[in-house]
Amino acid sequence: MSDPVPASRRRRFLDIRKPISRRQAVISAIGIWAVFFGIWAGASIGGMVNELLVPAPQKVLVTLYELFAERGFASDVLISILRVLVAFLAASLVAIPLGIMMGSFPAIEGIVNPFVSAWRYLPAPSFIPVLLMWFGTGEAPKLALLFIGVVFFLITLVMDHTRNVRHELVETALTLGASRWVTVRSVIMPAVLPDVVVAMRQMLAVTWTYLVIAEIVASTTGIGAMMMRARRFLHTDEIMAGIIVIGALGLLFDMLFARLHRQLFPYLGEKRR
Repeated sequence: MSDPVPASRRRRFLDIRKPISRRQAVISAIGIWAVFFGIWAGASIGGMVNELLVPAPQKVLVTLYELFAERGFASDVLISILRVLVAFLAASLVAIPLGIMMGSFPAIEGIVNPFVSAWRYLPAPSFIPVLLMWFGTGEAPKLALLFIGVVFFLITLVMDHTRNVRHELVETALTLGASRWVTVRSVIMPAVLPDVVVAMRQMLAVTWTYLVIAEIVASTTGIGAMMMRARRFLHTDEIMAGIIVIGALGLLFDMLFARLHRQLFPYLGEKRR
């Protein structure tokens, strides 16, 4: 008869910083959503919530189907996705090079960081009136609002990650005769790129959180515009359907970014067992 597995080698549910199996991850993900929708359905059936304000999940799912099948909601979804991607791409094109320069050269950080730090504390929705005066009621104010809501935080994240690149790598490159720009391009940028992708993944989620605010700015298209129309007529099921769609899209893009990170930097991944 074999000896029992020592306690120190047994897998426990709450191991500190130990990777879980893919099977456990899938079961946990499905389980938490099943609990959420179960509580929601139970509260609706039991009369614990006002049906007008909190419709049952099955009613929201029926409404979601009707929106896509009968009311052309897919075009609104595609418009919202395009707005998020365009604004986020513009913010990334500005924030990533600037953040790397600030993290690499303290002189640049000393000039730019006080300005960026101040803008981080300004709420993006407060710019709506001036954006409307500057750009009118077209696409520009919506894209500008999404851009402002993300770019300054992304600059700071990239700068912080760049400053955390190991000092030994930089000193070694300079000692071997590399110029400052070669050191930035060939040492600092490859070292910080995995963390930059993580920062982009985090800030893309923030872009989605600003979507509804951006699309109530004189808009007739997009998920947010549909939700605002539904609010006028107290169609809470449509509002909840819009929230579910935004959450699903956010989760999808987060999974795509996680997959991209694993494919670009497989040497950083922890092997699942």
